[in-house]
Amino acid sequence: MSLISAILPVSHIILDAEVSSKKRLFEQVGLLLENEAGLSRAEVFDCLFAREKLGTTGLGQGVAVPHGRLASLKKAVGVFVRTQEPVAFDAPDGKPVSLVVALLVPENATGEHLEVLSKLAAKFSDKAVRESLMNAAAPEDVRQLLAEE
Repeated sequence: MSLISAILPVSHIILDAEVSSKKRLFEQVGLLLENEAGLSRAEVFDCLFAREKLGTTGLGQGVAVPHGRLASLKKAVGVFVRTQEPVAFDAPDGKPVSLVVALLVPENATGEHLEVLSKLAAKFSDKAVRESLMNAAAPEDVRQLLAEE
């Protein structure tokens, strides 16, 4: 099993989310992780928002990878969100974002954190992968695309 598939179960994939802002997006991620992983939605939101204040996690090309560390986590967890309408994210290219992977890791998981971010950045740098993610019909398709080594 790949590192990405280990942290991204199908139940953590939201397609065509109706969110109007980065704040609403982080709220959706918090709600999902509260329901699916037993995390505090407020803690998830605060963690992602605090990291975003340090600098955008928008990568460009319609992609963002908001991430953070949570002391309460035992293992890394991810959420994929494809938004119905692109959301402003202060990305370097100025383009709004539709493809988002939120990543939360335990406070001391530096190596894993960086490895997952690196793998995601490599995936998202491929235009064909981005297009496939935009057109994916089901969460299983998204998971397969992101988990391929």
